[in-house]
Amino acid sequence: MTVEFDPIRLAKLQQLKDANINPYPDRFEATHSLRAVAELEEGTQGVAICGRLIALRDMGNLAFGRLQDVEGQFQIIFEKKTIGPERLKWIKKNIDVGDHLGVEGVIFRTKRGELSVMGHDMRLLSKGLLPLPEKWHGLQQVELCQRKRYLDLIANQDARERFLKCIKANRALRRFLEDAGFLETYTPALSTVASGALATPFTAHHNALDIDVVLRIAPETYLKRLLVGGFDKVYEFAQCFRNEGISPQHLQDFIMIEAYAAYWNYRDNMRFNREMIIDAVRAATGEARLNFRGEEFDLEQEWPERTFQEVIQTDCGIDIEAHADAASLLAEIRDKSLDLAGESGEGKQKIDLSVLGRGNLIDLLYKRVSRPKLIAPTFLIEHPADVSPLARRNEERPHVVDRYQIVMNGIELVNGYTELADPVDQLERFEQQQALRNKGDAEAMAPEYDFVEALAYSMPPASGWGMSVERFHMLLCGVDNIRDVVFFPLMRPEGGGAAEQST
Repeated sequence: MTVEFDPIRLAKLQQLKDANINPYPDRFEATHSLRAVAELEEGTQGVAICGRLIALRDMGNLAFGRLQDVEGQFQIIFEKKTIGPERLKWIKKNIDVGDHLGVEGVIFRTKRGELSVMGHDMRLLSKGLLPLPEKWHGLQQVELCQRKRYLDLIANQDARERFLKCIKANRALRRFLEDAGFLETYTPALSTVASGALATPFTAHHNALDIDVVLRIAPETYLKRLLVGGFDKVYEFAQCFRNEGISPQHLQDFIMIEAYAAYWNYRDNMRFNREMIIDAVRAATGEARLNFRGEEFDLEQEWPERTFQEVIQTDCGIDIEAHADAASLLAEIRDKSLDLAGESGEGKQKIDLSVLGRGNLIDLLYKRVSRPKLIAPTFLIEHPADVSPLARRNEERPHVVDRYQIVMNGIELVNGYTELADPVDQLERFEQQQALRNKGDAEAMAPEYDFVEALAYSMPPASGWGMSVERFHMLLCGVDNIRDVVFFPLMRPEGGGAAEQST
């Protein structure tokens, strides 16, 4: 693959260089952003603005243009009597839509009443060598928008607003955590064991150490090591990687916020998460409301609690507590003609249900028959213990754990629980997971003995949670595909080859 520049623009570039004009200067000092300049009064002198030229109209003795930045647009005017005839002629000859310009002048109101900058001077800040796509102002090709996000951001105001909304939400999440006393920390992206979740890792080889490593699937066990070390409230925005299927709700690399608080239990975190989500939504949108499937939900209303057993029994008639092992549960699934093998709910390939342990079979059943039906913000609680190898058992009902999920619009947003601090119980559960792996259950969690050793030095009572940042952005922005809230989702290279990196 190569890049072919527009020959007309390339010729203009050479002419600029031949005239000793630098088409790519290093800086421009603006006095106002395009949003801020719109607040100035007519007649304000000494204004300097900059941005991408997205329109230019030749009106003879005048040229009208529009500059654009991430927050808005503003009109610029070049008038023959103000900027001079030769300079106006030069602008019309050398400047193209798509170039970046710096304009200095005075605030002026046109006959139609539109505030503009009447340009006294103009500087070319970057010469574009490719024209923007035809009808770029209405660019709607989904693959092109995802593959060349920069064109989507130039062309579509809703795309810019969508990503700004996501950025505001992230800022609010961090502020909320920091205000509650949490410390932002950083844990390894490379490890020798895939831990903290039930997922298939990416693998690599570390040449310097000559060892095989995995990319992290979750930061959980390292963050809990920090609890052992005395850091009582920690969080991380962690890039995670799971070598599994792609679907409208799943990507193989994504950002997970995880946070852990010593001396809290899962009920404390349920309250905390609800307040945090409401705060972030309000910060990003101005109100604590979200729309799912044409219905508006007031997040400040009560979020109902439903048990894992209840939702599955309601939706398919299977009482999971009546089945003590995987074989019994699978028999009833087949008796009810529920087809789970063709799709796991995670966008993965067809799987062999007979190799799944009871926990993963229950989890698959839930994702297939119940999760898509949970539309209103809901707390899902009382998960079976064999679905949750890192969570603390409920003291009164030890076959379930003190765990919750927040589900909205059929999307699992938050997963949290009271942490398992008992190293003996944790070791036993890891060994149970390893036995399942030995039988072919690829979704079973790999043991992490160093983590068990850390627990043996005493971890305080604690509760933690994880939230997919991109899924939160989906809900926030009302989009159905997770790629629409990722700046640059990984895509197959154009032409289908694998030898070069896709843009």
